[in-house]
This record gives sequence, structure tokens and C-alpha cells, in this order.
Amino acid sequence: MDLSAFFRLLAAGWTLVRADALIPRELDAVLPPGVRTVARVLRLFSGRQARDGRPGERLARTLERLGPVAIKLGQVLSTRADIFGARFAGDLSRLKDALPPFPIDVARAEIEREFGRPVAEIFPVFGEAVAAASLAQAHRAVMADGREVAVKVLRPGIERRVGADSRTLLIAARLIEALVPPARRLEPMAFARTVIRSLQLELDMRFEAAGAAELSEVMNRDGWMRAPKVVWDGVAKRVLTLEWADGLALSDPATLEVPGLDRKAIADNLIRAFLAQALDHGVFHADLHEGNLFVLPPSGIVAVDFGIVGRLSPETRRYLAEILYGFLTRDYTRVAKAHFDAGYVPSHHDPEAFAQALRAVGEPVFGRAASELAMGRLLSLLFEITSLFDMRLRPELVLLQKTMVTVEGVARRLWPDHDLWAAADPVVRRWIARELSPVARAREFADEGLRALRAIARLAEADSEKTVIIEAERTPGLVWFAAGAAVAGGAFLLAQMFG
Repeated sequence: MDLSAFFRLLAAGWTLVRADALIPRELDAVLPPGVRTVARVLRLFSGRQARDGRPGERLARTLERLGPVAIKLGQVLSTRADIFGARFAGDLSRLKDALPPFPIDVARAEIEREFGRPVAEIFPVFGEAVAAASLAQAHRAVMADGREVAVKVLRPGIERRVGADSRTLLIAARLIEALVPPARRLEPMAFARTVIRSLQLELDMRFEAAGAAELSEVMNRDGWMRAPKVVWDGVAKRVLTLEWADGLALSDPATLEVPGLDRKAIADNLIRAFLAQALDHGVFHADLHEGNLFVLPPSGIVAVDFGIVGRLSPETRRYLAEILYGFLTRDYTRVAKAHFDAGYVPSHHDPEAFAQALRAVGEPVFGRAASELAMGRLLSLLFEITSLFDMRLRPELVLLQKTMVTVEGVARRLWPDHDLWAAADPVVRRWIARELSPVARAREFADEGLRALRAIARLAEADSEKTVIIEAERTPGLVWFAAGAAVAGGAFLLAQMFG
């Protein structure tokens, strides 16, 4: 065991206890007796800071001191006003883009070290930091050709800090798996490794530039969201330059009161943009909290900060669409089948019983305003059901699930009665119509036939004619399948051309 990481974990726990941010005294009335006793014992060790401010304010200050990984956790919590309350979420919102910046001279030195020339040659105008986050900060600048840009510079020494935090996170995940058996199905170690990998990618601005360029192309196809263009002449390992993004910061509470702002339409566009990215293209912005979003009245959205990009395989996208569509149409048998086909639920369980359990979760959602739903209770019920059926967390869905929680929270803040399912409906139905239609099935069958023919062609190139004949005799099913698929593919193409 990494002793330094273990002691860092103990120090983090101690810091939370000292601030009364681990199990705040304000929760005593709703805690079970045993937990309440433990909380009161821990509170004996709390310090003077435990009496300063509300629980969210104390937690925000503590997470800020604990580093980048803790700040990321706070950013997710701050989007869930529907679960934790508006005041608690608001108190955590300062973690999004209001951290103390490092000096502008240090930023200039970092840029000069990366490009090997004076800042003035690249950016004749280079201003003070306009936003500071856990890993980097952004400066407004003007390039030599007159373009107004945003220059993002990594914090000095942040790589060492993230490395130390990552080792601590792994220790915490191992302890959770060892000491909390019910949490094992959530795959704490897989989750920790996913978070660590995403943080490592965030520490190379070249990866972020590539992600920004790719997502900008994806967003432009639908128009529900857009992204500023990458200025490649200003990109290096620790520096990223983007064209300046106009708009109003969604993290500023005053933005929601701007005249002419269609808050419901923005909430709808946010949900649809995220789902279109994930379902249609298999690549999505995986850090869509308010600090990374700007709005343009009446309903335009501009996204920034592309350090975390999520990806889904075609198979995962298909299962995800099937599950969402099943909930949208209240076809719980279809949802259950998709879970079993994807391997999310072990095969020894009864699909019909699982469909019944899903109905218990889904039915209370439909036909009711979001403000009438006890979302915390709904999530608790879902947790109980998935535990009953031995569902395990899928590593490939960790970022998707985290982003979905964040996006839903932002949408609810914009429009408290926002209907997530109604917003998702056109995107999911479009995907189903395109990917699961008879035409799509025929195209898929034709593709399988072409792949089989290519395999036979490669075999023919590698072996003699006699060997090919022998192999064909051994595998007649493959030959007949390839021939049939080729015929079906030809018929499909002719129908497309002349029908």
C-alpha cells in the first residue's frame, strides 16, 4: 500500500471532520440513530471553522483545499439542487470557475516556455485571468492577426498534485470495496481508474484541442449547442487557445434573469445536444456543468472546456437507445431485454421480474411535474432494485452516467419543472427510426455479407486454390451465408437506387 496516499486520505477525512462537512450537524434530525451517534462523536473533533456558514459553504471551502479531484466532486454535487436543495447547490457553485487565480507573470512564463518565444509575439494583448478552475485558468487575449481569443494555461505543478490525488483516490476505492460490500457492484476501482484517466488527459492541452475540434464538428450538425474554434497556432502541451466565446456565463445567477432568455428552451436544447452527441456520434462533452456553459438569448448554448470527452461504442449506443426508448414508450419488457442483452443484469435473473421492478421506478415519473417528484427517493428506490438484481456498474458508462446527472441538474436549475423525457423524446425516436428501421436492418445484413466476402478474399490470397476449396468444404455455412448476404446486399442497393 502507498503509505503517503493512505495518510493523504486520512488527512482528507480529518479535514472534513474538522469543518463538520463529513456528516453536518444540520442533518441530525434525519439520520438513523447509529449514524447520528457516530456523527456526534466525530463532531467532538470539529474546529472553529465548523461554526462558520452553512453546510454547503463549509463543504465548498474544504473541497477547495483538498485539490482537483475533490473539486470535481463538488462540481457534480452543485448541479443537483433537486436532491440537495437550492441553497446547498448554490453554496457549492463557487467551485465551478471562481477559484483563486495564479499570477499573470507565471502564466506568461508558462506560455513562453511552451512556445520558446515572447508572449507579445503571439498575443500582443494578454489580459488578467477571467476564470480560474482546479486545473487551469483562462485569459482573454488578442493575437497578432487581430483575433480575440481565450488562452487556457495549466496551473504550475498541477501534474504532481493530480498524481498524488489519484493515488489517494485508488486507496479510497480499495477501502470501499473491502469495507462496504453493497458498494462493490458500483465498481469503485473501475470508477476511480476512469476518473484518473480522464484527469490525465486533461493535463495535455493538445488532447483537449483535438476534442474541442471534434465536438465542434459534431455540434454543428444539429445546432442545439456550439463550440468556439480551436486556434492551432496557439496550442501546446500546457496551453490551449480558442476563439473567444460570446455569451452570458450560466454560472452567474444574474444570467437567469436576463430579459428575452427562454430558460425552458435552453434546458431542452442542453438535453438534446448531449443525447445527440452520445447516441448519434458516440462522442460527447463529459463536463457540462454551468461553469463550462454560456448562453445567447433567446436559447443559444456555447460550451467550453473540452478536457473530458466521453466515447461510446456502437453496441453501447444501441443498448442505451433501446433502454431510453423503452422508458419513453413505457415498454418495460423492452427495457429489461436491453439490460439482459447488454449483460447489465446477470442471465440467471428473471427478465419479467426485472421488467416489473423497472415499472415501479418508471411509472411515478410520467405525467408529473419535476417539482412534484422526490428525486432522492426515486434514486434510492432504483438503487434498491438494481442491488436486488446484482447489476454492476459498467466502466464504459461511468462518464455517461456522471454527465447525465450533471446535465439533468443544470436543466432543472434552468427550469425547475423541466421534463427530461419530453426533451429527450425527439432525439431518441430519431435514432430508433434511423438505426432500427427495416432499411437499417437490411443495410446491417448487407454489411455482414460484405465482411464475410472480404474474409474469404483474404483467405484466397493467403492459401492456394486447393486450400480454399478444402476450407470452403469445411465451412459451407460461411460460404452460403456470404453468398446470401451478397445477394441481399445487391437487392438492397438496387432498391435504394431505383425504389
